[in-house]
Amino acid sequence: MYLPYEMRDARILISVKTSPLPSSKYEELVCTAGFLSDGKWIRLYPIPFRSLPYQDQYKKYHWITLSVIRNTKDFRPESYRPLIGVDDIRLGEHLGTENNWEERKKYALREVFTSMKSLIARAKGDERKSLATLKPREIIDFIIEPTEREWKPEWQDWLLQLNLFDRNTPGEGNRRKVVPKLPYKYFYRFLTEGDRQPRKIMIEDWELGALFWKCYYQYQRDETYANEQVKKKFFDEFVAKKDLYFFLGTTQKYHLVSPNPFIIIGVFYPPKRALPAQLKRPAAISDKNESVTQPPLFEL
Repeated sequence: MYLPYEMRDARILISVKTSPLPSSKYEELVCTAGFLSDGKWIRLYPIPFRSLPYQDQYKKYHWITLSVIRNTKDFRPESYRPLIGVDDIRLGEHLGTENNWEERKKYALREVFTSMKSLIARAKGDERKSLATLKPREIIDFIIEPTEREWKPEWQDWLLQLNLFDRNTPGEGNRRKVVPKLPYKYFYRFLTEGDRQPRKIMIEDWELGALFWKCYYQYQRDETYANEQVKKKFFDEFVAKKDLYFFLGTTQKYHLVSPNPFIIIGVFYPPKRALPAQLKRPAAISDKNESVTQPPLFEL
């Protein structure tokens, strides 16, 4: 068994929050995932995040404590739900980015895949692996595509029927705004070890959606500008200046039927380490038949 059926007072380091989706029962749901103290992945679902009291609304890389139990409606071994309820969540320490993200790396990089083919085989096999950290070999492009601008009609009906109140501000009776739907889809095109053709995988990261809406509202509701800023950060900055990893997760619906059931549910982007000075200087070659091979960055 991957993890015990029930875990009392489990400590979880939150590393993933996906974009919220409407729900007929929970108003809005956020898929949350992270690492246990031993470095194993765990998924928490359902979590009605905006219904949590403000003081319990965790950020990425917060430690939280709560009792959990296997989500028997989900065959994926990492999937758990709160045993008592979301009111049982206790907020703990927040891990910062000091010392080149060293504390976060202890958990995020404990198991890193370099081949999508190998990872998919693990997902399709008896293990049913559905959460993983991936290091791409080469990131080729960042793609933005328009999509439906409104939630599905049945989702809109659910939201209209619910009495939504905002607990994030003092007092009661503040009507909560329905979470807006992102009118675009975002993808990375990249290669992993053994790939002959680039892969195109969708990104469902809370940070990306939040960045789009922040730029959209700050710059006169200009979607073109907002998308330019998203690409500037997630492609121009992350690829050039960061040591970029993907947090991948499967969707339950497509885990067993899709050739590649994974989507990017988060990104991990510590700064790139500077090359030692001796490796920055061009190597001298004394004979035309000799060659000098500089080790790639990830082997240093």
